Amino acid sequence: MAERRQQPRRRLRKQPDMRRVRSATAVSMPRIQVPQTAQKRRRRNNRPVRIPWSAIRTFAFSARWLSLSLLAIALYALITIGQSDQFYLRVIPVEGAIAIQPGDIIAASGLAGVHIFAADPIQAAHNVAELPGVVSARVSLSWPNEVSIQVEEETPVAIWQEGEKTFWITEDGRLIDAPAPSAGLLVIESETAGETAVPTMHFIPQEILAGALQLRELLPNLNRLNYRPSTGLSYQDDRGWQVYMGVGTNMPQKLAIYETIVEDLLARGLTPIYISVSNQEKPYYSAR
Repeated sequence: MAERRQQPRRRLRKQPDMRRVRSATAVSMPRIQVPQTAQKRRRRNNRPVRIPWSAIRTFAFSARWLSLSLLAIALYALITIGQSDQFYLRVIPVEGAIAIQPGDIIAASGLAGVHIFAADPIQAAHNVAELPGVVSARVSLSWPNEVSIQVEEETPVAIWQEGEKTFWITEDGRLIDAPAPSAGLLVIESETAGETAVPTMHFIPQEILAGALQLRELLPNLNRLNYRPSTGLSYQDDRGWQVYMGVGTNMPQKLAIYETIVEDLLARGLTPIYISVSNQEKPYYSAR
């Protein structure tokens, strides 16, 4: 501390005052005026671009353009549907057909290969119902190419043959054209040469049908009967002679009388040529 006090103090050099030197003077610039056309052009160029949404909406959603758009879409859909194989009826299942061939039903319907827009299920069902042996028919369509046919057939109880013609006999005795062979049914062959045929030939009298069905029930192995207006129903006995049974529902009594006559003839060593029990009160026979 003593040494510091003994040292003389240094005197700082005084700095000169700083003065601002203005070496440049302000010069007024001439005012440049932009032409009015340039100003308008500049304002026009700087204006923001606006999309005319309202005009676009008005144009796009106008009734005319909507109608044209819908028309174009409809035409495109029609052309596509018309040319696509997906909308044609190729597979047609048939339900309920037993005696009638499904191919005959499909052919009668007229639906095979038809476009679904051209298919008429009501007319098709009417055509199928016109087939012999069909009671009713129903045709159903579904998108895009599905169709089915349901039929209800007549139930034949026997077959009537007259010459080369074959008919089904229904339960009520009506005769309808046989659409197909029916195995296992009793066949009644009409032998009307030189005799009066069954009236109108549209139905079988009930006495004939009832008698035939009774005989089939009593003789299960009986497959064929003959019919003549003069002698009624008859059949060939397996032992070699003809049996005339007439008509009516009294076949059990007639069969009993017939068997009694056969036993008597065979016991006497006679072979029948024919036996008639058409009139059970007055049976007759021929034997050798």
